[in-house]
Amino acid sequence: MEPCARLDVLPHVVLPGGIVLARAERGRARLLGLARLDALPAHYALHLPRCRSVHTVGMRFALDLVWLGATDEPVRLDRAVPPRRLRTCLAARSVVEVGAGRAAALVEALARA
Repeated sequence: MEPCARLDVLPHVVLPGGIVLARAERGRARLLGLARLDALPAHYALHLPRCRSVHTVGMRFALDLVWLGATDEPVRLDRAVPPRRLRTCLAARSVVEVGAGRAAALVEALARA
């Protein structure tokens, strides 16, 4: 598995299927997010708790966004969101960012966790 130094230092859990779900709970981690990374290894995802809106300014690749409700169930998927976009989901309480095309694997892993 290819490491991702920025996400490896964050609190994380390993979901079924080997997906590393890092949690950006504090200021700097939330501010940086995935911006300016050249790529995101396929087995990584970033969870932003207490979040109903994200932007992809500074991104170098497209993202799938999995919006989670109050009980951490998916309430919406935004697929292949390109750089320099803004997405909002008022029904969500948090969002998980994964590389484009990885939302289905993440949703399956969350259901099995």
